[in-house]
Amino acid sequence: MQEQYRTVAREGVHETEINRSRFICALAPAATEEEAQAFVARIRREHPTATHNCFAYVIGADASVQKASDDGEPGGTAGAPMLQMLLRRDVRYAVAVVTRYYGGVKLGAGGLIRAYGGVVGEALDAIGTRTRRRFRLAVVTVDHQRAGKLENDLRATGRAVRDVRYAEQVTIEIGLPDADTDAFRAWLADVTAGTAALELGGEAYGDA
Repeated sequence: MQEQYRTVAREGVHETEINRSRFICALAPAATEEEAQAFVARIRREHPTATHNCFAYVIGADASVQKASDDGEPGGTAGAPMLQMLLRRDVRYAVAVVTRYYGGVKLGAGGLIRAYGGVVGEALDAIGTRTRRRFRLAVVTVDHQRAGKLENDLRATGRAVRDVRYAEQVTIEIGLPDADTDAFRAWLADVTAGTAALELGGEAYGDA
């Protein structure tokens, strides 16, 4: 599995003009291919009179799903450079749609490749990305007496506390980098005098 990847910080739009053609890049995070396709369809509905609505998306931390469309531009001049820009920036779980309103001046194949790839790069800079890092889910079980202080200590040491549940005992779900599990186990035993239990679960990605 990938240790980390980047994704789009939020949905957003960036526009530029090249030789009188308008290029409008809409970017969005997408957890699934269906989400990406729904975003593409929505942008197409918003720009029904555009000359082209080209798209590219990458799903999966390991970029297992990659799709691109030139939407009528000469083959390989729009969707492919858009996809390459996402991959070059290590962006995953993201979709880009570039809407073009033709301004009457032909750009040529090289010009189109630079325009479509470039506007995606500019949009990523303008809208921003965030890094997601792989971690192991872990559940700490502790008595009520120690739970409040332990939760505070976890947050104070920068641990990602994901959930806290109160029952007969208190369970605190956290995210741990794999390399930290042994050190964390020792720290936990120390701060709870050996009374807390640690159970390691599966893997997930969270904000770095």
